[in-house]
Formats: sequence, structure tokens, C-alpha cells
Amino acid sequence: MAKIFCVANQKGGVGKTTTTVNLAAGLAKVGQRVLMVDLDPQGNATMGSGIDKRTMELSVYDVLLESASVTEAAVLSEKCGYHVLGANRDLAGAEVELVELERREKRLKTALAAVDADYDFVLIDCPPSLSMLTLNGLCSAHGVIVPMQCEYFALEGLTDLVNTIKQVHANLNRDLQIIGLLRVMFDPRITLQQQVSDQLKSHFGDKVFDTVIPRNVRLAEAPSYGLPGVVFDPSARGSQAFVTFAQEMVDRIRAM
Repeated sequence: MAKIFCVANQKGGVGKTTTTVNLAAGLAKVGQRVLMVDLDPQGNATMGSGIDKRTMELSVYDVLLESASVTEAAVLSEKCGYHVLGANRDLAGAEVELVELERREKRLKTALAAVDADYDFVLIDCPPSLSMLTLNGLCSAHGVIVPMQCEYFALEGLTDLVNTIKQVHANLNRDLQIIGLLRVMFDPRITLQQQVSDQLKSHFGDKVFDTVIPRNVRLAEAPSYGLPGVVFDPSARGSQAFVTFAQEMVDRIRAM
């Protein structure tokens, strides 16, 4: 049975897409069968997985409108070792089209149920806003992975996200919970980042992942080559941290 996780944060620019594609590549490296679902109309996670969003015949848009199945629409990224259910600009129109449809917030959940036995992990890259697309992701998922920078404003954004997850849990998806907080773009030389990190650990305890993703130039360069950092430069500190994180995820899920 596939474990389905949203990578979400209502604050933009915190490395959600970087986290999604590198965790997917890391999980593939440690022997897991992975599907990465791009729910952002910008399609950055699709392009960052080596799939050209402009030439895709089918996308997550077709799956949400039930004109294609996940099996038909997902493609294997051979360089990265995982399957991609990609997104492109068509997805922006899905926001409007879904509003009038039945089961509008459960369409992705229904589609993923059909491939439950085909994958160990499904990772969903959510847009930063709380939209119908994000809601589809949250209704499908067993849990949320929250990438966050250790900065003051990140704590405020986290409060909003926790409240959103509580509402979805109460009204739409009783399985939904925060799986863990991942500290990203971390620079231990900055005192404030250390302080915020300590605050997170004292408040959230074991919900904070042990692995910390350092600020790393190679991770930032990788998307321009259409690859996750884990594939682009496996020896980089950031890439190695993501493989360590992937193993921590596998261990945590086994222990649940």
C-alpha cells in the first residue's frame, strides 16, 4: 500500500519543489517505488524531474477531470528513477472547472487509489496557496511534510498551515496529520537560525526530522539542468542530506 504525502507550506519560496523532487530521487535511490505528483500549474517539479511539461500528452489536469487514469498519464523519468504525474499551464484552468464538479476535492484521492499497489511512496508537490488543487492533495494524503527555513516569518506561516491541516482533518480527511518538519536551507553560522531550530524542536519534539538540509549551491543549480540535486551531483552535501532524509522517512514509516 502506497504512503501518500503532501509537501506543503503556505509560505512561498521555502523549497517545497526542491524538497519534493530530491526526496523522490532519494527514495528511489534507497530502493523505493515512487510517484511524484505535480499539483502546481507552474510545473517546476515536472521540469525539475527531467520531464518537458510542454510536450506531455497527458497531465494531472486530465486525471483530475477524469479523462485519463494515473497509469495512462504518469511517465517514468529514467534519469531520476521515479514516475512523474506532471503539470503544465492547463492545470490553472482546473481550478475553475473543478468548482462545479461532484467530489471536486476527492478526485485525486480516487485516481491514486487505483495505483495503490504500484508504489511505495506518492509525493505531492502542492502550490503555496490554499486552493482547490492543494485541497485535492491534502484530501489524498496520509500526512504532510513541511519544509521550512529557520526564520521568524516561517514560524508565522507554520501556524497558518497547522490550522489548515486541522480543518481538513476534521472535515475531509481523518487520516491527515503532520508527519514532520524538515529544516531546509540551513546555515548553522546564523544565530537566529539556530534559535528558531531550537524553538521548533522544543515545541514540536519528534515531529522535527533529525536530518537537516544545508544551504547548498549545487541543489540550487540543479533545476536549471532539469534534474534533482541528488541526481545532478550526488556528492554534494545537500544531495547527501536528502538521501539521508529519504532513509529517515522509510524508517519512520516502518515504525508507524
